[in-house]
Amino acid sequence: MSSLDQNQRLHPSCRDKTTVSSDSSDTSELAKQPLQGLKLASHAVLEKAQERGRLKCSKCGGSRMFFCYTCCSLLGVSPQEIPLITLPVKIDIIKHPNETDGKSTAIHAKILAPSDVTIYTYPCIPDYEKDQVVLVFPGPGAVSVQDMMQWLRDRTESRSHGSSHEPCIKRRKSEEVQGATHSAENPESGNPDEAKGLESSVYPLQRVVFIDSTWNQTNKISTDERLQDLLRVELKMRKTCFWRHQKGKPDTYLATIEAIYYFLNDFHVHCLSQEYKGEYDNLLFFYSYLHSVVNKAKTAAGKC
Repeated sequence: MSSLDQNQRLHPSCRDKTTVSSDSSDTSELAKQPLQGLKLASHAVLEKAQERGRLKCSKCGGSRMFFCYTCCSLLGVSPQEIPLITLPVKIDIIKHPNETDGKSTAIHAKILAPSDVTIYTYPCIPDYEKDQVVLVFPGPGAVSVQDMMQWLRDRTESRSHGSSHEPCIKRRKSEEVQGATHSAENPESGNPDEAKGLESSVYPLQRVVFIDSTWNQTNKISTDERLQDLLRVELKMRKTCFWRHQKGKPDTYLATIEAIYYFLNDFHVHCLSQEYKGEYDNLLFFYSYLHSVVNKAKTAAGKC
């Protein structure tokens, strides 16, 4: 698992603002089974693929396991064998150019929810409409997922009562990374009434942005002028399950796929006002499997 090392990118969107001392034995027990209870598709296909070993990507020639993180394509696994997820809102991921693709969990989201996830490599950033897009990133003025929709609606209402001579949206200054695609803004649904209901629930939110980078490299992206006017959303009281935690970083710095998953979990409950029943658990399909593989290896080596 060479793509999963100590430089794994962590998403800093989750920061615990309280200091709570916990019993070390409880913490140790929690760390042993942090991904239990998820409603996941069978990992049998990944187990078989792992037994076969790495394969050569026909597009770029790279040696890969399960998928090619460069070409956004599956290897040794067919699309019919993995879960495909429809998300209630579009996701954009801004990836730092100096990070190795193989060390990112962002690709998990793109492969598992291809119609709803787009990956950009910085400095390519779309010109976002500030009233319709949020940035999941901590900092002064960041709000919770629970308060996010009201903040956006207040912004929209304030704008509608303001000047009608709004500045034109700047021409798009971005290119999608290879394999990334845009899809229709309207949520997919076989029932028009359900689609309208979902649109009403999430209005005016159209897109959620995440930064995919090590903590030390986030500043350049997070301070980019194209992101400055976006409402910032902070995930609270979430802890990473990453198996090789970076030294000196708090456990509230999440892997990118964790940040996306926890945001959608909170969004489902607080914004769609629905009980969460595992609708997005399969976003952790690859992550949870790799987590178990790494832990088994550690146990076999007597390291845990």
